[in-house]
Amino acid sequence: MSKLVIVGTVAFDAIETPFGKTDKILGGAATYIGLSAANFNVDQAAVSVVGGDFPQEYLDLLKDRNVNIEGIEIVKDGKTFFWSGKYHNDMNSRDTLATELNVLEHFNPVVPQNYRDAEIVMLGNLHPLVQLGVLDQMTKKPKLAILDTMNFWMDIALDDLHKVIKRVDVITINDEEARQLTGEYSLVVAARKIHEMGPKYVVIKKGEHGALLFHNDHMFYAPALPLEEVFDPTGAGDTFAGGFAGYLASTGDISFENMKNAVIYGSTLASFCVEKFGTERMVSLKEDEVNIRLQAFKNLTQFDIDLK
Repeated sequence: MSKLVIVGTVAFDAIETPFGKTDKILGGAATYIGLSAANFNVDQAAVSVVGGDFPQEYLDLLKDRNVNIEGIEIVKDGKTFFWSGKYHNDMNSRDTLATELNVLEHFNPVVPQNYRDAEIVMLGNLHPLVQLGVLDQMTKKPKLAILDTMNFWMDIALDDLHKVIKRVDVITINDEEARQLTGEYSLVVAARKIHEMGPKYVVIKKGEHGALLFHNDHMFYAPALPLEEVFDPTGAGDTFAGGFAGYLASTGDISFENMKNAVIYGSTLASFCVEKFGTERMVSLKEDEVNIRLQAFKNLTQFDIDLK
């Protein structure tokens, strides 16, 4: 079992979809990643910051899921990062209604001492300089550094983003972001260009259309499991990343062949995340449910054919 360090937001979200709306609920990249990775036997720690308004019950929830919270700084006189969004009817596009950085604006991550030798580091979506700050604190080069980022950082901090991309082994971004980062429409060409920036592995997420994994001239595709209803896509990408990183940490095998399994696990866990608002579904998730859905994934993608 490998140690896993997660850096990202622990936050409040307020979400509106065609199925309803919520008041402030638990959210944040590190939250979804940690809850997803908790489905594996992993020694994991979250590195983040919250304000004095953040409920103890949410911190206890993470602890109960075996997420070490020593690295979550509490700024007692500060307010927790808050995001509010409204999804369109297609559930793929959304409008951001509010973004309040609050304590995140001056966040300097501190990795707990006994996790600075972690084999796997999952850099959740934050400013590239914060992500670099975490890598700089590691006492040895991680076996695998995984980066998640978004188009916002490409718009305002591209030079810093290139610095962190150069230092990671895996990048996970969506198709729109891959095209923006490289200027290439073809995702195969885009993945090749991203390889040249540093990462050995490129994961391009395509939402309801699955995910692609690239490594040199090798390519793997995992579909998304067709679902009857999608209530809330918030956190699905982070849940995917948590499943991907958690599986690799639990197996200790970072080969391309095993990364295929990690992509499947990530996709499977993300398919649960979207079934309820916020983190609700991930909190109630049971191991047998995951196994049943993994079998459904296997049935969806495997076939026998005679090749002449």
